Amino acid sequence: MTGAVVHKLEADGRPFRAVVMDDGSGRLNPPSAAVYGEPSDGCPVRIHSRCVYGEIFESTNCDCRWQLQESLRIIREHGAGVLVYLDQEGRGAGLLVKAQGYKLSQEEGLDTFASYAALGFKADSRDYSAAADLLKELGLGAVRLLTNNPDKLAALGAVGIKAEMCQLVQPEPSGETLKYLAAKSVHGHVIRSA
Repeated sequence: MTGAVVHKLEADGRPFRAVVMDDGSGRLNPPSAAVYGEPSDGCPVRIHSRCVYGEIFESTNCDCRWQLQESLRIIREHGAGVLVYLDQEGRGAGLLVKAQGYKLSQEEGLDTFASYAALGFKADSRDYSAAADLLKELGLGAVRLLTNNPDKLAALGAVGIKAEMCQLVQPEPSGETLKYLAAKSVHGHVIRSA
């Protein structure tokens, strides 16, 4: 693989390859991936954006942590697949804007999408081109994308990767998570309940 550092890691007794892209940009946290087995067309793939609140603080105000864990479970169970991890906190606006959006949401009763707009930011400014490049480097032309976000499908399709949506359905989400899922649904995500 060109333009990447690849090495071995292990999780839950299962070996995988860590792939960290090196595009020469000098980014401290470039796109990376956990590659399980020998992925081929049609394998499960998750493109996941960093979420400090969900993944590190274990907040249930969003579904990010659950989506990450469920995606890894599906990929490992399948035996081959890819988790692409992007440093795009707060739907690409960054952690500070995300915090400001949450604060405004709590004070004004807005969802985070409306809060971003009130702060002068796009509801979602993420870019999936690096994820597409990484998948192409792995030789993938078709994937089962573990997502509820049609924008990810469109982004892959635009560069010639056929993506079939494999929806993630969270069982029994908490009250705060339900509010977040409802907001995502209004803003184009395909959400269905268990």
